[in-house]
Amino acid sequence: MALLLHIDTALAKATVGLSRDGNLLMELGNMIQQDHAAFVQPAIQQLLNRLNCSIADVDAIGVTSGPGSYTGLRVGMASAKGICYALGKPLLTLSTLEVMTVAAIEQYPEFDVYAPMIDARRNEVYTALYSLSLDLILPPRAIILSDDIFAEVPVNKKMLCLGSGAPKWEAMPVNRENTRFIEVDYTGTHLSRLFYKSFKNNDFCSLAYTEPLYAKAFHFEKGNKKTAP
Repeated sequence: MALLLHIDTALAKATVGLSRDGNLLMELGNMIQQDHAAFVQPAIQQLLNRLNCSIADVDAIGVTSGPGSYTGLRVGMASAKGICYALGKPLLTLSTLEVMTVAAIEQYPEFDVYAPMIDARRNEVYTALYSLSLDLILPPRAIILSDDIFAEVPVNKKMLCLGSGAPKWEAMPVNRENTRFIEVDYTGTHLSRLFYKSFKNNDFCSLAYTEPLYAKAFHFEKGNKKTAP
């Protein structure tokens, strides 16, 4: 029996959830991106109280490692690592793009290639390419949008684009008849299953060396003020 806590603050909506053996028990969410840091710890305590659990009962902590919001990724990773350090629990991580793809494949299994796309501001997106079997075709990266960003995908292949960055590419003169743009969201159910799979496979991460997958460098404005999506 494995009780897992998952933390997801990578995107606009933040969630914390508890699952047992891959089955989601309860999840709490926050839709105000600026409040993710203040949301996480109280939400964890609220979950534990509602389920009559102690944080010591948790067997591992999972966190989405990115790409996504710089601030959100730091919040999630710091929270997960802090609990792991304090309690001696293992750390699990998942790529945000991979979870998005898993949700898309579950709903739309008829495509050859899946392109999850997260809005990275300006004219960029965070993206990757996956096959139907979830093999990585193009590793996660930040890409400046153009009509040929996925030129390596044969035009006869059916490709599904999804995520907050997909409408930006759809608005461009993309000449790909076999490409569809569909809104797909992942849930705590997907996170629970994937983190449990990692837990069973002992895919634990180093607390000392694991960092968020930012996918691109920080931007600086006048006065050396950092800005983060």
